Amino acid sequence: MKSLALAVLLLVSPLANAATPLASTATDKRFEAIYKAEWDWRTQQAPSWDEDSDNSGRTPSTRLADVGPAAQAKRLAYLDGVLRQLDGIDASTLSPANQVNFAVYRPQLEHMAAELRARDYEMPFNADSSFWSDLGFMARADLRDAAAYRAYAARLRDVPRYFDQQTANMRAGLARGFSVPRAVLVGRDGSIAMVAELKDIESSNFYDPYRKMPSTIPPAEQETLRAEGRAAIRDAVVPAFAKLLVFFRSEYMPKARTTLAAEAMPEGEAWYREQIRKYTTLDLSADQIHAIGLKEVASIRAEMDGIIQQVGFKGSFADFLAFLRSDPRFYAKTPQELLDRAAWISKRVDGQIGKLIGTLPRGRFTIVPVPPDIAPFWTAGRGGADTYWVNTYNLPSRPLYNLPALTLHESSPGHALQGSLVREQGDVPDFRKDYISAYGEGWGLYSEWLGKEMGIYETPYEDFGRLTYAMWRACRLVIDTGVHHKGWTREQALAYLRDNTALSEHEVTTEVDRYISWPGQALSYKLGELTIMRLRREAEAALGPKFDVRAFHDAVLAQGSVPLPVLESQIRAYIAEAKAK
Repeated sequence: MKSLALAVLLLVSPLANAATPLASTATDKRFEAIYKAEWDWRTQQAPSWDEDSDNSGRTPSTRLADVGPAAQAKRLAYLDGVLRQLDGIDASTLSPANQVNFAVYRPQLEHMAAELRARDYEMPFNADSSFWSDLGFMARADLRDAAAYRAYAARLRDVPRYFDQQTANMRAGLARGFSVPRAVLVGRDGSIAMVAELKDIESSNFYDPYRKMPSTIPPAEQETLRAEGRAAIRDAVVPAFAKLLVFFRSEYMPKARTTLAAEAMPEGEAWYREQIRKYTTLDLSADQIHAIGLKEVASIRAEMDGIIQQVGFKGSFADFLAFLRSDPRFYAKTPQELLDRAAWISKRVDGQIGKLIGTLPRGRFTIVPVPPDIAPFWTAGRGGADTYWVNTYNLPSRPLYNLPALTLHESSPGHALQGSLVREQGDVPDFRKDYISAYGEGWGLYSEWLGKEMGIYETPYEDFGRLTYAMWRACRLVIDTGVHHKGWTREQALAYLRDNTALSEHEVTTEVDRYISWPGQALSYKLGELTIMRLRREAEAALGPKFDVRAFHDAVLAQGSVPLPVLESQIRAYIAEAKAK
C-alpha cells in the first residue's frame, strides 16, 4: 500500500484540490465508473441515520444492516473484486485531480477489506462507542413525512434481529479471544440497562421524533404514527435491550479476555499494525510512534513549567495539578453554566476566524449536552458539522480552563468548521467526504493552537489548559503503544496520563479505557497535528513575506479529508505555486 500511494503522489505536481475539474480521459472514466458503482453499493449496506431527511430521493430503509457472517463475507468478496479492478488502473494516465482521488480511495477500500478479513465485526463496541448506543443517532433524524415515520418504526421493530446478529458475532469473538478487555467493561452495561429497564415509553430517546411532528401530517395520522412508534419501542426495542443486557452481564463480561494488549489477541501483531496504518495513514512502527510521543511529552512539559513559574505558584508540578483539580474557581456550578461558557468562547472565535481562514462555510452548528445514556463514558466533548456536544455529566471533572481548547477543537475552527466545508465542497466524489482520522483530528488539535493566534486564551490557566490538551494527545502516543505493544498495565497507563496532564481523575480513567479498548485511534491526533505544523513551517520558510496564513489554511482545508501523505504532496504543490507567483 505504501509503495502504491507514493507512486501516485509522485505523479501529482499541480495543486489538484477537490474542486479541480476532472479531465475526461478513458482511464478517468473507468476509474470514476468503479468508485461510483462501489459507492452506490456501500450506501446500500446499511441505512444512514439521517436518510429519512436527506435529498437523495432514496426510499427510507425499513431494516437495519445485515451484520451476519454471510453478509460480511459477501462484502469482503465484493471489495476484493473492486480492488482487483483498481489494479487495472494505470494511475499515471489519470488527470491530476483523479490521481489525488485514487490516492485517497484505494487505501479507504484496503482498510475496509482488512476490517472484514480480520472479522472486526466480532468486537462491535469499545469503551467509547457501541452499536447499541449508535442506534440513538437514528432517533435524531429529521423525519419529514408519514412514509419516513413508518420506515423509522419498521427499523425499530428490526432491532431484535439486529441485536441477535451482533450477539452471535460477539460470541464468535469471545470463542477466539477477540474481545474488548474485561478490565474496561465495568459499568458499560449501564447504557444498555437504561433502555432495558425503561418504564415510560415516551421518555425514551427513541420516541424523540414523535414529540414534534410536521404539521403537514394530519393530526389523526400523527396519532396513528405515534401509537405505532410506542408499540415498536415497547414490543421490540425494550425486549431486545433486555436480552442484550442479560448476555452482556452473564456471558460477555465473564468470558472477555483478561489481557489488555491488542498484540495479545490472535494474530494481534498484524492487527495492531493495521490499526496504526488505518488511523495514522502513515507507515510508522509502534516503537517509532512511542519515541515521537516521549519527545513531545518532554517538549510540552517544558512549556507547562514556564506557565507555573509565570503564575508564581510555589510547589511541585504535581502540586500544581492538584491545585487545578480542586480549586472551585475552575469549575462550573451548573450544566447550563458550562454550556453558556462554551457558547461564549465559540462566539468570540467567530469574531476572529476570518483573519486566519479565507473560505468560511455557510453551515452553522448548535451546542447541546451529551445524552445521559452515554455521558458517563464519553469524552468532555465531541463535534461535527451540525453539533458541538458538551459533556455536562460530573461537573467537577469538567474544568473551565480546558474549555477554550475543547471548543476550538470540536466546533470552530475545528470539526464543525472543517466538517461543514467538506459538505460544501460541491461536485466531488462522495468517498472524499468520508472522515479520515489523522487529517480531521490533526486539524482539530492544530485548531487548539490557533487559539493563541486569535487571542482566545485569556488567562495563563487557560493556556495551561491548552498545553494539558496538547500533552494529553502526546501521552496518547506513549500510552497506546505502551499498552498494545510494550505490555503496559492499566495502572501504568492511568499513572502516566494522571501525572503529565491536568485532566480530572474521571477523564483520566475514561480516556485510558478508551485507548485500551480502541487500539490505534488515539494515535491520529498528535501525528496529524505535527504534520500540519511542519507543513506550515515549511510554507513560512519557503515563502517568507509572501506567506499568507489565510491562503495556507484554505489550501489545507480545500483537500477535504485526505491521508497525511496526500496532504503533504498537495501543500508542497501549493507552496511551489505560491512561490512562483
